[in-house]
Amino acid sequence: MAWESGAMGSRRTLSSLLQAVLESRGQANSVFDILAVLQSEDQEETQEAVRTCSRLFGTLLERGDLFVGSLPSEDMVLVGSQEATHKYKVWMRHRYHSCCNCLVELLTHSSFQVKELALRTLMKFVQLEGMQPLEKPQWEGHYLFPRTLFREVVGGLLSMENNHSLLISQFCEYLEYDDIRYHTMQVAASTVARVTNRQPEVSLTFWNNAFTLLCAVNLPCQECDLTNFYVKHAQPSDKWKVIHLKEHRKAFQEMWLGFLKHKLPLSLYKKVLVTMHDSILPHLAQPTLMIDFLTSACDVGGAVSLLALNGLFILIHKHNLEYPDFYQKLYGLLDTSIFHVKYRARFFHLADLFLSSSHLPAYLVASFAKRLARLALTAPPEALLMVLPFICNLLRRHPACRVMVHRPQGPELDADPYDPAEEDPARSHALESCLWELKTLQQHYHPEVSRAASIINQVLSAPEVSIAPLLELTAYEIFEEDLKKKGPQSVPLEFIPAEGLLGRQGDLCAQFFTLS
Repeated sequence: MAWESGAMGSRRTLSSLLQAVLESRGQANSVFDILAVLQSEDQEETQEAVRTCSRLFGTLLERGDLFVGSLPSEDMVLVGSQEATHKYKVWMRHRYHSCCNCLVELLTHSSFQVKELALRTLMKFVQLEGMQPLEKPQWEGHYLFPRTLFREVVGGLLSMENNHSLLISQFCEYLEYDDIRYHTMQVAASTVARVTNRQPEVSLTFWNNAFTLLCAVNLPCQECDLTNFYVKHAQPSDKWKVIHLKEHRKAFQEMWLGFLKHKLPLSLYKKVLVTMHDSILPHLAQPTLMIDFLTSACDVGGAVSLLALNGLFILIHKHNLEYPDFYQKLYGLLDTSIFHVKYRARFFHLADLFLSSSHLPAYLVASFAKRLARLALTAPPEALLMVLPFICNLLRRHPACRVMVHRPQGPELDADPYDPAEEDPARSHALESCLWELKTLQQHYHPEVSRAASIINQVLSAPEVSIAPLLELTAYEIFEEDLKKKGPQSVPLEFIPAEGLLGRQGDLCAQFFTLS
């Protein structure tokens, strides 16, 4: 057909086509003209076509003008002897499927406005299909949710080629609904399984999209909170899984376990572990099932191992998990690089948490204190201002370790029983040594470091010193703080008093040249 020129002409044409289709079944073929505009290269025309399809099929769903049940072949129905109304509903439902397929393709459009509009239209159809199911219920009171359409929507979000993080952030508003959240978890788990089974090498874009979607799922804390449904039902049944929190927790667990069993990029490893302790573990039906993932992450090294220890620490203290190598793994992370890496603040924050228990054996705490003191000899000042109070806090929590300070006849450097190469803290002999390193740091060139190391010369106060303000301390901040300090008003220019004009004692002019 001949289109009018310009966006306004296109809008008027689509409006007239919409009105014709809704008013007369004889004009049903005009649907093809509407669907054709969905593939227009003009952004405004495409958006107007999406709005038109939204109004058209939204009205048809509400009227019940789409075929309900297992959809037969279009050709078989058209040549059959069924009545005209039946043929119309089957034909129009096929057009509805074509429209939904086009909208899913528009989720990868170059314009975000088009993608967002397509997503909202698809979610509108999900809601309408839930209220006017296109499938016949198996029994009275059977819970129906448009899983087929919703699977296409979530599959479109989990694209292999396009970064959909911004579009997923728009989808998050629907995750506030309990039924949408529940089915999102199920569909995401099945989509990840299907994609990974089909392709041996999965793109980083897909993993990032999947992680963004999974992280957007937040479970409620109590079952009584499961009352907000996107698809409204007159009488919810207790037999529906969607209204039970334990079923949500199971779906949440299957979703994350299915995601984490695959070999993820290193960047995603870190992102998962950062959120593990507060966003994933508390909502799992069986948190101990994460032990395999966390123990394998511990062997990666660096920041990944540190973050994995945080998750293991939660399982040990809250779920009675036995992991005897926990503190040995933490001890192994202490090396010269720990003061220079970008995750230094997080490391010492977590290490302070791990070593906070007063029930830890003295030999273990002594090993950590001694290892940190030895590493402190080559650490930069900004790290020393944090690690020295850290060591003193360990001594405050564990009085049995104070013998390492109050040992005046301690070993000499060449006879120190401490073995820095030993990986097992139980065999390091740290408790038999002394903290001579702190005594050495009292001669540090930076006065603040020297002052911090001199605290061990006094009786340690009972309350601990908070290291939180010191975790993010940088060399730039120390330099700026030193510049703000005011120096002495008068500075001596000479420290050897003059003895005369020519340097001879008893010189007649000596009294005039002597500087006081």
